[in-house]
Amino acid sequence: MSVDPAWLALSLVEHMGMTRLRALLDQFGDAGTALAADEAALRRVPGIGAVIAAAIRAADAPAASRDLAGWEAEGIRVLPYYDDAYPAPLRDLPDAPPILFLRGQLDWLAGDSAALIGTRRPSPAGAAAARRLSDRLARQGWCIVSGLARGVDTLAHTGALIAEGTTVAVLGGGIRQIYPPENAHLVEKILRVQRGAVLSAAHPDAGTTAARLVARNRIIAALCRAVIVVESNDDGGAMHAARRALELGRQVYTLDLPAGGNRELIALGARLIDPDQPILT
Repeated sequence: MSVDPAWLALSLVEHMGMTRLRALLDQFGDAGTALAADEAALRRVPGIGAVIAAAIRAADAPAASRDLAGWEAEGIRVLPYYDDAYPAPLRDLPDAPPILFLRGQLDWLAGDSAALIGTRRPSPAGAAAARRLSDRLARQGWCIVSGLARGVDTLAHTGALIAEGTTVAVLGGGIRQIYPPENAHLVEKILRVQRGAVLSAAHPDAGTTAARLVARNRIIAALCRAVIVVESNDDGGAMHAARRALELGRQVYTLDLPAGGNRELIALGARLIDPDQPILT
């Protein structure tokens, strides 16, 4: 399905989720008309203040069209919300990303997918558990989803590939700005062996920020049937994903480790999982 340049330009406006985009479409009928609206008309739309109105006025559909051609030439696929290939689980989010950027294939998510996430600095026990879990779940046919961060995330993606399974990396920045940079080789391996994908809701050249990491965690939680927090502090990013997963009705698992996040999740009703014999329901 072709990508509407006006939709692309509007989607890339900072803080433009589907809630605001729907409000604009309700008011103006289509993305092109919204882009052409004056500031006064834009500010009459719920959720559109002066800053976002100015950003919409500055959005450039012809430039977006040129960018789109360049991205597609690099093998970056652009998935607007209305595309049939847009991941169905994300459509249920109240404020779904209006557009996604993809390298690789998302077909793996059509089966069972499990998020395997945790701290960037796992303990020896946590690191060993991450390796075992990714290996065993991948061999059971689960697609392993994680955030490409150092630590548990890297172990999750790597373990899935070693087991000749599938893995999807969801980024907290642009798909052309891999972070951390040392994991660029891991991205290329995922793509080279054609057993996974790299996915982002951010502009391909965007850097990784705290806000984008929160958005990434929300996407991870929504994509997966189960979310496993291997090891986390009580304020770690994995906890944001776990709390969102609980809100979405996903099953959350953790390990019986002393980390503060693990203890909190157990208190919240997360199920314990055995890394040697993982069973997800």
